[in-house]
Amino acid sequence: MSSSVSASTSVDLRVEPVDVVLDEVERVLQTQLDRATLVRKRRSLGACTDRGTWVRVERRRFDKIGSQGWNGTECAALLEGVAKPQWHRGAAWRQPGEAVMWRADETDLLPGAPVGSSVLAAAPALTDRWWQAFNRSLDALAKQHTRRVATPDTVMITQRGVSEAIDGFLPGGVDATVERWLPAHADLNWANVTGPDFCLFDWEDWGLAPQGLDAASLWGNSLAVPALAERVRLERRHDLESRDGKLMTLFVCAKILAPDAHPEDPRLGPARLMAAQVAEDLQSG
Repeated sequence: MSSSVSASTSVDLRVEPVDVVLDEVERVLQTQLDRATLVRKRRSLGACTDRGTWVRVERRRFDKIGSQGWNGTECAALLEGVAKPQWHRGAAWRQPGEAVMWRADETDLLPGAPVGSSVLAAAPALTDRWWQAFNRSLDALAKQHTRRVATPDTVMITQRGVSEAIDGFLPGGVDATVERWLPAHADLNWANVTGPDFCLFDWEDWGLAPQGLDAASLWGNSLAVPALAERVRLERRHDLESRDGKLMTLFVCAKILAPDAHPEDPRLGPARLMAAQVAEDLQSG
């Protein structure tokens, strides 16, 4: 298949022509996409099919695939006790002449709409039943067995990466060694969960990660709504109050407080305060 989408690192599927890619998806999955339902994101596409299912299509460069492969959504089909769309089939192909792969995964439709954008600016209407389902799924996920390693933001998480990310918060040289590596979704934000019925989707980056990564990620994406951030901390306190959870809180704060952060990001102030508090806890402990 030839494609009008180049391999440039600046490719944004929200603005690139994608008809050729969608034609290939229809061919390999033997389905018809409802292009009126097309959702375009920076590196992925999604649409309903004539089978009453959903297809997610992602573009990824070779250097972002790695040795463990690129079938996270397919592998997640084996997870038990986690509320997620059922996976049906998938296909992957190389873009000729480019160091780029495309992957399409067909799953059930979501039971509801995403709660919001990845970072919320207003509190969502979530019931206690939603939070209970959320906790059941994260607890069940942590009990699974896998050799996959999580790739948050398409980068494989490593001890070295964790240590480097939080080094600036721990000038006293506190040991940042992770004690427990557990299965994690690795992209837990408000755009990847549904309401009013809880469901967690977009599993392409899941795998082993330090305990508390998911909880810290959702907390970080809630900081513009202090009551919501506090609810996340309360619900996942057994993760976030662990030593690894504190390290993951600093890991997430480091991303929020990155040098290229928007100066008006409402999460900056709360992230600085929490980072200082957690760093002090770790150094005094």
